[in-house]
Amino acid sequence: MLIQRPKGTKDLLPEDTFKLQYIEEKIKNVLENYGFGEIRVPVFEHTELFQRGVGETTDVVQKEMYTFEDKGGRSITLRPEGTAGAIRAYLENGMANRPSPVKLWYNMAMYRYENVQKGRLREFHQIGVEVVGASSYLADVETILLGKRMFDALGIKNIKINLNSIGCPKCRGEYQKILKEFIGKNLDNYCDTCKSRFEKNPMRILDCKEEKCKKLNIGAPKMIDYLCEECQTHFNNVRSALNAQGVSFEIDSNIVRGLDYYTKTVFEFINGKNGLTVLGGGRYDGLVQELGGTYTPAVGFATGIERLVEMFEEANKDLLQEKTPNLYILSVGNEENKKAIQIAEDLRDNNIYVERDLFERSFKSQMKYADKINAKFLLVIGENELITNKAKIKNMSNGEEIDVILDSKNILNIIK
Repeated sequence: MLIQRPKGTKDLLPEDTFKLQYIEEKIKNVLENYGFGEIRVPVFEHTELFQRGVGETTDVVQKEMYTFEDKGGRSITLRPEGTAGAIRAYLENGMANRPSPVKLWYNMAMYRYENVQKGRLREFHQIGVEVVGASSYLADVETILLGKRMFDALGIKNIKINLNSIGCPKCRGEYQKILKEFIGKNLDNYCDTCKSRFEKNPMRILDCKEEKCKKLNIGAPKMIDYLCEECQTHFNNVRSALNAQGVSFEIDSNIVRGLDYYTKTVFEFINGKNGLTVLGGGRYDGLVQELGGTYTPAVGFATGIERLVEMFEEANKDLLQEKTPNLYILSVGNEENKKAIQIAEDLRDNNIYVERDLFERSFKSQMKYADKINAKFLLVIGENELITNKAKIKNMSNGEEIDVILDSKNILNIIK
């Protein structure tokens, strides 16, 4: 029986990866223009990193992580998100000594055991950014503008930006008392997960996906109404600066984000067509300290590549065409094949995509193959071509044939 891939994973075939490479290159160019450097961290970490960093009361930690014991009895987890690992690397490698802020980006596979649906897999990929060391609202604004520019670079227009503030530990503590009073009246009717979160982190209850819990949360007090003066000023400055740049956004007081490390500004980019979140992030001023460093403010976001690809394809129909050979060299016979190899390698030295026969097929079979792979030009090398050192190059789109000396430089001038 054929062994199949695990549920929630996907094979990326050549017709998929060339699109990914285009998208990733576009985004990389934007990130480099903002001064970000790429970081790559291990695919697995000690489980404690995510328990402390992401938060024990989150869905990610409670329900979705791939956790196992290694042969040394250590608890290991496949990374479910990128920020905790990036900050662990920031601390472990002494990056706090670098000029601040430190700007990092990553493009990595993540792993979560969750319900498989369109655009959401158990092995999925994210591009994320982290700006570590800047406490000012200006870092929040820069990060949101960066996210917007990424979508602009990909020609994706139908995006809504939603904004919220979830305060700091100071004002959040007061708010949670009021929230617990609201939830406590109906706590028996909430799901078991929400009940377990009631004492430790009642704000997580607002993020519950259960329909009955969503209904019970209607009319709940909003964090945005209980911000301290510092958080309110910070949030007002973010909104004012975005307005000054002509960036449209809406205030959505229901944005909590599914990870415990967020503080103050949180935001989501929404696909205007189907309402799905395609980018999410915010400020996380306490995470560096939680993972063993000194207090260091930070802000960042992540976007899921699978959903990004879907949106890109919808917005750019027929923009991308799979790369086809500039030239197919048809040859039959040992000496002819040697010449074909030499010319092909010379042209590849000049960054030209060349294909040639690897099966010792007949003339007719090679002609059919060149047509199937949509080669732009065809060069035939036979016995007569070797003797005269002259050949013909055929333009496969219009049938035109051009005489050429059998030399890579002359061939290059024609097929470029």
